[in-house]
Amino acid sequence: MPPLLEIAELEVRYGAVRALRGISFTVEEGEIVTLIGANGAGKTTTLRTISGLVPARGGSVRYGGRDLHTIAAHRRVRGGLVHVPEGRVIFGNLTVQENLDLAAWWRRDRGEVRADLEQVSRLFPRLAERRRQRGGTLSGGEQQMLAVARGIMARPRLMLLDEPSMGLAPLLVREIFHAIREIRRLGTAVLLVEQNVNMALAVANRAYVLQTGEIVLEGPPEDLRENAEVRAAYLGETPTGQRETE
Repeated sequence: MPPLLEIAELEVRYGAVRALRGISFTVEEGEIVTLIGANGAGKTTTLRTISGLVPARGGSVRYGGRDLHTIAAHRRVRGGLVHVPEGRVIFGNLTVQENLDLAAWWRRDRGEVRADLEQVSRLFPRLAERRRQRGGTLSGGEQQMLAVARGIMARPRLMLLDEPSMGLAPLLVREIFHAIREIRRLGTAVLLVEQNVNMALAVANRAYVLQTGEIVLEGPPEDLRENAEVRAAYLGETPTGQRETE
């Protein structure tokens, strides 16, 4: 069977700038793949291109064996390809419940929608407690939980997660990554972009390192953890293996 997601020689330009330079990788059913790299490496551009928000200039994006080149972004969502972008993009003037309902507006499987609401409540009890509260009045961590919960309500087969832990306290980071593990356990594949490289490698099945729009390293997380360049650049360790002081 083909991979759930197959990226082949993907090229993206912003004017004269080559943001992605022929990258290729795959995501299999039910696994977590993480993209790591410095700011500007092309990680967010990769997710935005897969979800249809940024046009590709070359190469291909295949999802479920189907070329997505001519498929509009909203139709990709209906096909189970759900993007949770960086920045907690929620509707601040709507309640938590209204945000969740809106994410599932197109679904006709009402019984399954109710089941997904119950699953969201188990994953994020705080959201259940704040169901009638407006999204804009939630804390930053709660807004991030809501962003992920909305993604779940769209019934994804593949979830694209962009920097889900950005700006969160350590306790909330652990909650978010617990939810990511649970999402995978329920059968959803995850393509994760994350600044917290230690946490990203801890949950991933495979990882790719992007540098100036190119994939320069790839492999199992345990192999990348042992790579001296990765340790120095992304894990804050010196060549001797000691963590740098802040």
